[in-house]
Amino acid sequence: MPSEKTLSAKKERVAQLVEMLKNSAAGVLVDYKGITVEEDTKLRKELREAGVSYFVEKNTILRFALKEAGLDGITNVLEGTTAIAISNDDQTAPARILGKFAEECKDEKFFLKAGYIGEDVYDEAGVKALSKIPSRETLLAQLVGSLQGPIQKLAATLQAVVDKDNEAA
Repeated sequence: MPSEKTLSAKKERVAQLVEMLKNSAAGVLVDYKGITVEEDTKLRKELREAGVSYFVEKNTILRFALKEAGLDGITNVLEGTTAIAISNDDQTAPARILGKFAEECKDEKFFLKAGYIGEDVYDEAGVKALSKIPSRETLLAQLVGSLQGPIQKLAATLQAVVDKDNEAA
């Protein structure tokens, strides 16, 4: 039986995690068994630069926190080694970065388990699909590029009409 002090610390940690989960935009659970320290350091740096919190947590504590946060659809994957990546801003950043890393590892030692965006829960296949979505900045650049083409064509057409009228005069 755990001591009262240990139990209190665990309850406090669950409460902190619940708060983090409720305030987050998205999160992804992974099995990190087998990655090297260098790979882990590189991954953590990339996640940190994207504003994503990444940490290892005990499955039992995560199970309690996920249930309290209303994400109990994820608790069935809490076996083995588990790390969680949480983003407060970008909904696709955790899946995108971790999905790319899992592909680089060729699913030999780093596995996506599950994830969530808001209250929507995704299995491994769903997280892999989310990982293919470009970043917000990339999507905005694509939008601007697609809007820029027709505007340039319109400007060129109007200029051609003006030039034709000037030649006729």
